Amino acid sequence: MFQKMLLKHMLAPALKNVPEEQKQKILAIVDKDPDFLMRIAKEAEVKIKGGMDQMTALKEVFKANEEALRKLTSSLLDNN
Repeated sequence: MFQKMLLKHMLAPALKNVPEEQKQKILAIVDKDPDFLMRIAKEAEVKIKGGMDQMTALKEVFKANEEALRKLTSSLLDNN
């Protein structure tokens, strides 16, 4: 529960200009599997600390976790 709240709080500034419908989808992913998103954040953080710029690090991490992300978003769409 605390982990979900922390993630949502951390995402709030990044989602400031995102349309409400997309915000809700992103927050639904946080609710569905916060551990997965924390793992992605940690993987990106390691790459950034290793000297990679943030955008490149995130792209690489998302690409490496593409299948898991697809399954997670697919399961959310199936539930709606």
